[in-house]
Amino acid sequence: MKLHLLSPLAMSLLLALPAGAQAQAMSKDEYQNAKTKIEADYKTADAQCDSRSGNAKKVCEAEAKGNKKTDLAVLEARYKPSPKSQREAAEAKAEALYAVAAQKCKDSAGNARDVCIKEAKAAETAAKADAKQQMKTSEARTDAKQTTAEATDKAKEKVLNARSEASADKADAQYKVEKEKCDAMAGAAKDNCLAQAKARFGK
Repeated sequence: MKLHLLSPLAMSLLLALPAGAQAQAMSKDEYQNAKTKIEADYKTADAQCDSRSGNAKKVCEAEAKGNKKTDLAVLEARYKPSPKSQREAAEAKAEALYAVAAQKCKDSAGNARDVCIKEAKAAETAAKADAKQQMKTSEARTDAKQTTAEATDKAKEKVLNARSEASADKADAQYKVEKEKCDAMAGAAKDNCLAQAKARFGK
């Protein structure tokens, strides 16, 4: 699922984020002006949805809300840069993408719809897992710079644990997708499908 929900404003703000959250943050006036523009862009985008109907209108509204949520989170990360704010920005984008994808899934029915939603959820889980890993890695590196060799070892362990947690979250989400696909089958075929899914993901 390759949805792109980042507006030009959010993209410019995201590119301006300091890698280690050490650069000078934006001024309060810049922050307020950007926030005002985000609100105005949202109202314009939401108004354009009125020309649509049915699920197309709901998808349009989800995209407008998602853009606003993502833009605001990215703005906060630019205004108050930190590993935590950058993670929150990434998670906001993941949640917005999921909301749009899940709404689009409603154009399908039955198992196809269920699989579509599970795939969207798996993509959201993966993105959040990556964001969490990035935050913990950044924190671990900061800790390592400020402490002794012993603390450096602990920081490395923290990074490894973060990677392990991220991998587990992704695998669990993908297993749910495969399990949902098996529900479209019956009898021995379904049992075999479930067995293969469990074996593949260690369930």
